[in-house]
Amino acid sequence: MLNKLFEKYETLICMILIILYIVINSFCMQNFGITDYRSTIINTIFSIVLIVLIVSLKRVSYYGITRVTDARRYLYFIPLVLIISVNLWNGININNTQDEIIFHILTMFNIGFIEEIIFRGFLFKMMEKDNVKSAIVVTSITFGIGHIINLFNALSVFNVDNKLSVYVIPIFLIVIPVLYALYINKVSLKS
Repeated sequence: MLNKLFEKYETLICMILIILYIVINSFCMQNFGITDYRSTIINTIFSIVLIVLIVSLKRVSYYGITRVTDARRYLYFIPLVLIISVNLWNGININNTQDEIIFHILTMFNIGFIEEIIFRGFLFKMMEKDNVKSAIVVTSITFGIGHIINLFNALSVFNVDNKLSVYVIPIFLIVIPVLYALYINKVSLKS
């Protein structure tokens, strides 16, 4: 019954999940901040709800939650690790307590999971039925818009600002993803 309901209202459910994500995290950031235990608890509950939904729908592998069997596929993550490391180039600045750092990391882990499942799982799968290219473009843009304000937020709490972060890092953050996209496109055309 849940599968039929979900299939009938997939677009509506996807939009509700996106709105819930925005509302919940806006509320958490405005009222508690990212290093507060309440943000961690709220996002953990949201993550668990998504996992229960996916398992109940029997769509675990459908949404891409699978084990990578070919270790070479992990090489695709090298450019992403480089991009993530940008916030640490100028050194590490720790102005938070140990508890705040733990809650920050846990909250960011949950937010990352939620974003991937909603945008690259639910939204992408819903749209790819009609047009794969449109699904790629729309999910990439919506996922990117969500990160414009808090670019690479997982490590930003430890960031040290200087001139390098103003001039070199934005260029790096443009060049690496473009090169990465061109490479992925080239590889996918060969297959």
